[in-house]
Amino acid sequence: QVQLVESGGGLVQAGGSLRLSCAASGRTFSTYVMGWFRQAPGKEHEFVATISKSGGSTYYADSVKGRFTASRDNAKNTLYLQMNSLKPEDTAVYYCAARIGFAALRSPNEYDYWGQGTQVTVSS
Repeated sequence: QVQLVESGGGLVQAGGSLRLSCAASGRTFSTYVMGWFRQAPGKEHEFVATISKSGGSTYYADSVKGRFTASRDNAKNTLYLQMNSLKPEDTAVYYCAARIGFAALRSPNEYDYWGQGTQVTVSS
């Protein structure tokens, strides 16, 4: 098992930046594909980004491509999401998730462990 704790959320103006972190503990972090998802009020979990076990491959939702960057530091057991040029529509609770399988997938149903989430609010 792995335990995940997100941090770094907050209130930011449109055009601003935030960096989210996801600290992992328990089973070896590098054995998991990691993903970022978000959930706005009244909506389902939405895929944001996923990153391979080594960090060598990343995939993004079209809505964040070019603005968000996912990375990981396996030595520090930490996943990151750098968010630039934030828009009001990015407002949501952001979750990190871990997947035991090999492929970096976009469906939240493919992820086995989830953090508690961190709120990101972007004001216009």
